[in-house]
Amino acid sequence: MSSGGSDLGEFELIRRFFQRPCAPGAGVILGIGDDAALLEVPPGTQLVAAVDTIVEGRHFPEKTDARSVGHRALAVNLSDLAAMGATPAWATLALTMPSVDIDWLESFAAGLLELADAHGVALVGGDTTRGPLTISVQVMGHVPRGTALRRDGARAGDLLAVTGTLGDAGAGLAFVKTPPPPETRLAALELIRRFDYPAPRVQFGLAARGIATAAMDLSDGLVGDLPKLAQASGLAAHVVVERLPLSEAMRAAVPGPQARDWALAAGDDYELLLAVPAPRYTDLRAAADQLNLTLCVIGEFREGNGVTWSLNGGDFVPSARGWDHFA
Repeated sequence: MSSGGSDLGEFELIRRFFQRPCAPGAGVILGIGDDAALLEVPPGTQLVAAVDTIVEGRHFPEKTDARSVGHRALAVNLSDLAAMGATPAWATLALTMPSVDIDWLESFAAGLLELADAHGVALVGGDTTRGPLTISVQVMGHVPRGTALRRDGARAGDLLAVTGTLGDAGAGLAFVKTPPPPETRLAALELIRRFDYPAPRVQFGLAARGIATAAMDLSDGLVGDLPKLAQASGLAAHVVVERLPLSEAMRAAVPGPQARDWALAAGDDYELLLAVPAPRYTDLRAAADQLNLTLCVIGEFREGNGVTWSLNGGDFVPSARGWDHFA
């Protein structure tokens, strides 16, 4: 963000960049402009809420394009709702920034609101303040009562499946920090795009409701997140490492061992990790095919506890750890 200042006040900033009329049927009785929003949850549904904070220099590099920052701030929350099988509906935004930069704000708002429109999300409130660049977004949505996907529903014998490809965002971040050699530049640019513009799997989450028995999104890497899913369901999980899905860009950009490490442990993929009974896998795969989305079985759930890994038939111990803010 540049240091170029503006005499734009807080309330004018909100009105200019973030206040928009809500579409009919959006469930917004009272939105931006009052002390709090009034929202109408559809009859027979339960409210689903998620909140994430992203900080410059921690979650995205300094000088990251503002459009990407706006997209990411909402995408990481939409991914949480996707993992619950929820329909997103509303969002609030708390924006802390060191100064008012008109160009930055226009680009940031465009990235955030374009993704909001793509998923039918109305921005209904929030706050702005001065300080280090920090963005907190809360997303709220709904599911039919009793149908939310949760982490604690897996059963022994369920297949372990994952959407998309793994490790791309981690590779992209690495290439932001260390530019690639010319011969792999095009592949690296695709991986950087995957980091800059994560794609929350909202439609697939909706389709998985009633088929999958448990789900979560992958934000901290498979090595970091899978133990949480297994523990929540009171089970063990086993992963066949050679089944991990790798993108063509990843295969072109880096050697196999590096690609495998990123697929295991890099964060920010925001793919969905799911438990599904073996007889229902074809239904889940059909839903993925309709969305032109890759879906791979990478292992299974078993009686017991903990996570085990195998590679080409032998025991395997990942050398990398998942992301942990306080480790």
